[in-house]
Amino acid sequence: MSTTTIFWFTLANFLSSGLVWAYVARCYPNFVPARYWSAASLSASIGPALGLLFPNPVGLLFAAQMTVLAFCLSEVGIRRFYDRPTSWIATALVISASLSGFLFFRLVLDEYAMRVVVYSLSQGVPVALTLPLLLSRDHRRSNHGARMAGYLSILLLVAFACRAIAALLHLGGSETTMVTVDAVQAGFMLVAAFLAMTWNYGLLMMAIDRLRGDAAELALIDDLTGAGNRRRLLQRMDEECAMARRTARPYALLAIDLDGFKAVNDGFGHSAGDDCLKQFAQAAQDQLRPGDTLARCGGDEFCIVLPDTDLQQAGEIARRVLAACPRQFGNAGHTVRTLSASIGVAQWSPDLIASPERLMAAADHALYQAKHSGKNRVVLYEPAPPLAPIFDDEIGSAPLPAPHALTAMTGPDHHHSGF
Repeated sequence: MSTTTIFWFTLANFLSSGLVWAYVARCYPNFVPARYWSAASLSASIGPALGLLFPNPVGLLFAAQMTVLAFCLSEVGIRRFYDRPTSWIATALVISASLSGFLFFRLVLDEYAMRVVVYSLSQGVPVALTLPLLLSRDHRRSNHGARMAGYLSILLLVAFACRAIAALLHLGGSETTMVTVDAVQAGFMLVAAFLAMTWNYGLLMMAIDRLRGDAAELALIDDLTGAGNRRRLLQRMDEECAMARRTARPYALLAIDLDGFKAVNDGFGHSAGDDCLKQFAQAAQDQLRPGDTLARCGGDEFCIVLPDTDLQQAGEIARRVLAACPRQFGNAGHTVRTLSASIGVAQWSPDLIASPERLMAAADHALYQAKHSGKNRVVLYEPAPPLAPIFDDEIGSAPLPAPHALTAMTGPDHHHSGF
């Protein structure tokens, strides 16, 4: 069977996918893996082009190396996708070993079967290196496209192994000319080309999943401060409520309002107010633990979700946030001011404050008390136990329980100077 048809088939498909990847790389310049996958597809198309233009030993030798390079570039792109360090040493070693093996089994020992083995191993090594990443179930970058690419990687390795074994066993005959192979080898070449192109589609699905996930994350981020937005807050509270019901472990909510923020906008302008919000968000984030979620609800209002945290622990975290507030603030030519906040703290309760809405209402109630009792302080909401039991179907409509205590903790002394 002539390899010309196989070469044209491979050339057309990989050239088209290379152009698609080039377009993706141009539209999303921060998505670095697309550059490597574009180069890999174009390299895979150059290989058969060389075979068609130069159907001689030298042309086919370089065609084979371009195909090996394509798999190596794909492997580098996958490593960049998973934010893993990359090195061109491995690529250089694979190509050098492939080239040396081809030359040895052509010039020293003219063994067609061993050339097939060398070629199959050279393609299989970079594919095998991608498996731990593509099939990892607990990696943060795992997605459906990665799973598909991982399964196709296994099929590719099987195809390479079968082709090498068939060549060693001389199944289907042997090579007759440089551009003609037996039916068995031609069949394996077609299967490998088909799987390689399908593998490329798996990489494309990986990219789509990643870009779609990034877009979803951006929809949950406040553009100004980098904290979560109100949608992210409600999503996080729903998650924590579900977890708290399953495990009976509490979680807490901090409701925060910056003191005198309107005076900042009126006295310094909205750009100064934006700087103030960004400074506070960064100061608050520095005091939080992994897993805590800071969100801007609107204007100068923030909330913090604290998983697996009781009321007293939440109060201590609120005190740290409050202590971090007095950062110097001002514009060129203006007096430097300090920033303070009022914070209300409430804890999830399975019988009294079981829903996100009731928890937010309790934290807002404590925040109201903090604002009206002097500002620059933390107030804890501690509901009094009900005189009669409240059943699950009554919780949503029952009024918020009266506080048993509103514990206030003042922050550091400030010289507000107009705040």
